[in-house]
Amino acid sequence: MTITAPPRPRVGGRWVVGAFAVCAIVAAVAASTFTAQEAVPGIPMPGPIVAYGLPVVRVLLDLAAVAVVGLSLVPKLLGFDAPELTEPVLRRTRPLTVTAAWAWAVCALLTIVFQTAELNPGGLPTVGMIAAYVDGVGTGQGLLFSAACALMAAGIGLMAVRFGEKVPAELRIIVALFGLLPIPVTGHAVNSVWHDPIMIAMETHVMGAAAWAGGLVATAVFVAPRPSLLAAALPRFSRMATVCLLLVGLSGLITGLGTMALTPGVELPGAIVTSHYGVLVVVKLMLTALVVPLAAHVRFRLMPLIRRAEPTAVIGWVAAEVALMGLAYGVAVAITRASIG
Repeated sequence: MTITAPPRPRVGGRWVVGAFAVCAIVAAVAASTFTAQEAVPGIPMPGPIVAYGLPVVRVLLDLAAVAVVGLSLVPKLLGFDAPELTEPVLRRTRPLTVTAAWAWAVCALLTIVFQTAELNPGGLPTVGMIAAYVDGVGTGQGLLFSAACALMAAGIGLMAVRFGEKVPAELRIIVALFGLLPIPVTGHAVNSVWHDPIMIAMETHVMGAAAWAGGLVATAVFVAPRPSLLAAALPRFSRMATVCLLLVGLSGLITGLGTMALTPGVELPGAIVTSHYGVLVVVKLMLTALVVPLAAHVRFRLMPLIRRAEPTAVIGWVAAEVALMGLAYGVAVAITRASIG
């Protein structure tokens, strides 16, 4: 009698998505608690719903935007040489892109409501308060514009669901990345001649991180179960990820140190370890650095095996890489709310 060993449990795509989302939310809540301001007698403070709900909603906004970018990149990663193999994957990703775009828009609008409540503690925000916030604060305007871009991405995504790759993948990618541009406005601003270069660095950082993380998750979930497609898509993603890594690391360093250096009353290098903002910047850079050896292992050790159609534990390595990215995303949300001085 032949006894067949039970199959070993595998780390699937859902684990990758779960690791990214859970790590991002936990890091955002923990880091926001670390940077929370102490209550001042006589000054009303936001309630726990706002204090904890705002970072969670903001993380969900980032995750939805990353999902739209990553899913939009899938056609370019797969290529167009073998539609009989790639079309079954794309039929799954196109509707999900639309769903993620709707989630992005909803979360952007909810963030406006939460941030209005944060500035007006003690009661529920009214329509007038929300309108005044959007009209007078650049953060509100940026989030509203981002929501509009998300709705545009949803509309173009619906066209792709109906007409397939007749709707150019480049258009979907551009619209998704364009919707990320206002997101740095929701962080710290610098009033100096270096404002524009730092904003460009912030936008480069956000777009590079979204393409890197979104492309990795989409590849792990939808392409990795198909070895023949993975062998073609992984090298394309790896080249893109290398560029994104350089952009994210350099722009993050410029943004963090530049913002502190140009903020009145803040002295470097002391502020790096004495301010909440500086500590979180260091933590985020460390998390990004920890991703590098994992990514290098996938590229230089596992990719040759994948090309030879040999079995690998690529999903497990990717899950670890994505978990670190999720922690970095959560810390990034807290950075936008941390005190610099």
